[in-house]
Amino acid sequence: MKEREWLQAIKPNSYRQSSVIKGFGDDGAVIKPPFGHELVIVTDAMVEDVHFSLDYMSLYEVGYRVLAANISDLIAMGSQPLYYLVSLTVPSHYHVQDMALLYEGMGELAKEAHMDLIGGDTTGGSQLTISITAYGSVLPHQKRLRQHAKPKDIVFTTGYLGEAGYGFDLLQSNPNQSNYFTNRHKKPKPRLAFTYVSENLTRLALNDISDGLATELNELAEASQVNITIEADTLPVHPDMQHLSKDKQLKYALTAGEDFELVGTCSNEEWDMLEELCDTYSIPVTRIGTVSSMASPMPQVFLDQNNQAQVLTSSGYEHQ
Repeated sequence: MKEREWLQAIKPNSYRQSSVIKGFGDDGAVIKPPFGHELVIVTDAMVEDVHFSLDYMSLYEVGYRVLAANISDLIAMGSQPLYYLVSLTVPSHYHVQDMALLYEGMGELAKEAHMDLIGGDTTGGSQLTISITAYGSVLPHQKRLRQHAKPKDIVFTTGYLGEAGYGFDLLQSNPNQSNYFTNRHKKPKPRLAFTYVSENLTRLALNDISDGLATELNELAEASQVNITIEADTLPVHPDMQHLSKDKQLKYALTAGEDFELVGTCSNEEWDMLEELCDTYSIPVTRIGTVSSMASPMPQVFLDQNNQAQVLTSSGYEHQ
């Protein structure tokens, strides 16, 4: 199928967002974000045999997962997801039906997130590559930036940590198995409700957990020029991972990544409010540490384990 025919085949019959003035069918899309809002733009790409393997994932799941990564970034900015563009590099051995499955996977999550596909591009190449650019909108005072953390803030995470990493390891041992953890790797669920839950809070610093908790915490500390201390025994791990050794649980929680949960900080005064709101919307949220002023020229993250503080780098913890 020629590119023009393919784009016509995936063109939506209607758009969910009234701010879409022109979607498919021209040289570009035309959008008009809600009045008074700022536009948030994120992009992510997945390459076959680098970020995913069809040995243990279907193209439907691949489509779902790559859009989930973009949506999670939008939520971490405090924005409401609106639209997305898809650019594909497709090897010649793939068929139209294969690509249709890819778009169906994206479409399932887009429907849940109330997002519109407004365009894209397709070209041939040696490796299947899916690149998505997604757009969201946010009121200026509701932006959730990494630089917003302050001393005495509470550090928190949503959900359980390390589930996707554990699921990935299970798939490596048996690509055909399917359970809660393997599905957490293949079809991660972005915390769509969190934007609405937290919109009345004065200030939040947020990161989505794509590269592992240790990396995300160091990014928050560096952007805000603060120290962060987390307590090892407070890190939320799923009950069905309790059979693993404590070291294994800690490794998954700190470094596995791709859970697409959220880690952030909020003021001590607003923590109870956030906790209550999350409970109302059935979003698990756990207090895992605190923010403090820098005690050295560089911001640092510490892991408090057995009453001993260890430096937590982006790759894990190091004994002092």
